[in-house]
Amino acid sequence: MGKYFGTDGFRGEANKDLTFEHAVKIGRFLGWYYGKRLDKKAKVVIGKDTRRSSYMFEYALCTGLMASGADAYIMHVTTTPSVAYIARVDDFDCGIMISASHNPYYDNGIKLLNGNGEKMDEETILKVEEYIDGDLEVPVAFKDEIGRTVDYSEGRNRYIGYLISMSKYSFKDIKVGLDVANGAAWQIAKSVFDALGAKTYVMNNEPDGYNINTDCGSTHIEHLQKFVVEKGLDIGFAYDGDADRCLCVDEKGNVVTGDHILYIYGLYMKERGKLINNKVVTTIMSNFGLYKALDKVGIEYDKTKVGDKYVYENMVQTGNRIGGEQSGHIIFTKYATTGDGILTSIKMMEVFLAKEKPMSELAAPVVFYPQVLKNVRVKSKPDAQNDPDVQAAVAKVAEELGDTGRILVRESGTEPVIRVMVEAESDEVCEKYVDSVIDVIKAKGHIVEA
Repeated sequence: MGKYFGTDGFRGEANKDLTFEHAVKIGRFLGWYYGKRLDKKAKVVIGKDTRRSSYMFEYALCTGLMASGADAYIMHVTTTPSVAYIARVDDFDCGIMISASHNPYYDNGIKLLNGNGEKMDEETILKVEEYIDGDLEVPVAFKDEIGRTVDYSEGRNRYIGYLISMSKYSFKDIKVGLDVANGAAWQIAKSVFDALGAKTYVMNNEPDGYNINTDCGSTHIEHLQKFVVEKGLDIGFAYDGDADRCLCVDEKGNVVTGDHILYIYGLYMKERGKLINNKVVTTIMSNFGLYKALDKVGIEYDKTKVGDKYVYENMVQTGNRIGGEQSGHIIFTKYATTGDGILTSIKMMEVFLAKEKPMSELAAPVVFYPQVLKNVRVKSKPDAQNDPDVQAAVAKVAEELGDTGRILVRESGTEPVIRVMVEAESDEVCEKYVDSVIDVIKAKGHIVEA
């Protein structure tokens, strides 16, 4: 991670942490880097979510791009995966998505994608940051080299067509609930499900610039749970603000998490001989119950660091075809380069229709283990993490848990915090083991006293 860009872009409160000036500079650099630097005119595609500040950042990015001689193609309100798809199939030099994902409306973010629709490489990100900090000079364009903006709504429509083509089945007469989080999917998701024949029931589809993710979407899925039960729906899907993640609700109102989705679709792939390497990619935060369920059906798994970026990197390196996070970032590398909430919905509908079983039955083998996670503010993350006595305490817990649970101790990527997490057969056992490790961290003097 760089000074400004984390694993999922440059994110922060609009005009406080992430400013109009930052956006202009990002546009200026990208327009030059992919254009004049290579003796050509750069083509950059831009999408945004429904936050009020997204319009400001859109214009700022366009200003910077045009000043450097690039043409900016504007998809308007659309999803992150749609920008990734269009950047790849329509031969753009790079793509930009303006969104802070599941964060509140007053935050925003700028996500950079390369011409393959993948998250931008670290080397280029570091050069962007050098320019932001004034350590690089970028020339402006003059005369006929100055860039322009192009309305590219057709890109969004092409993406909708692609999603529709992904379904092997008609959704005719299936009652589907969608919580679009007053976000980027508010028009796209219903269009897709309607076109596939579903009886579509939509909630939180009236964005006003301030209500994105507010008490709705995948971070507040309890509302979709109630909606599905009250309306007697067959299934429900909830997205976040930029629709790169999806959670599901079964017909009984139970939540089907990203871990459940990895199991359900991974098993479906295995049964059809499509699970490359017989492996599913997870992060270290997937629940122990997922691994137990995968073990029972003979599916192997890789574990990566937290972040769909690392999941995707694993998949590219190994050829694994499905991976994701418990939060609902699911990646199908045969079809997409990023997590795609609506695509995930279509794939879950495929299993639902192919097996002719309710979602509750498909998800039942994944039984979540109780989990306790506590954050400890420390003086030095490396010192606390690498302390021999702390490591011995962690090893002791792991040995005592055996195959009945697990312990995970990791450093926060953004705070001076160590996270201690235990999954076991009861909350009491989790609490006991988490506290035993924290007691050692405290006894060794690593904790910052309040």
